[in-house]
Amino acid sequence: MKHIIFMVAIFSTVFATAQDANSLQWFTNIEEAKSTAAENGQNILMVFAGSDWCKPCIKFKKDILQNSNFATQNIEKLVILYLDFPARKKNKLPKEQTKHNETLADKYNRSGTFPKIILLNAQGEKLKTVAFEGQSVEAFTSELSSTKTDK
Repeated sequence: MKHIIFMVAIFSTVFATAQDANSLQWFTNIEEAKSTAAENGQNILMVFAGSDWCKPCIKFKKDILQNSNFATQNIEKLVILYLDFPARKKNKLPKEQTKHNETLADKYNRSGTFPKIILLNAQGEKLKTVAFEGQSVEAFTSELSSTKTDK
């Protein structure tokens, strides 16, 4: 019986590690995202979201960011910088995180658009804004990969 429990524990660990290897890296701090992106030659997909009140934000997270096809197609290209602005008291972020998110919103999202999705290079320079209008993973990835930039 001990051997079975041990084997299940080993299998679970290996499976979780394999899943992590196929997942995009998510950050809530821009400096950590920039550091990882620079080390790996990646861009940063910065997402301004209202996780508990913005229906398009919730749909984007579920249908795109958490989609295994999106992760597989972009794992070597992107890190995710997810900046949440929850409305409900129970989902309130720590003060430091709220201040960090608001500082980035002042720089990149003055209009207060949600979701606001911006592709940055590893230095934090804006490459383009990418709209999410409920499109498929394939359509969103195609728009993300297009060479047209905001500059």
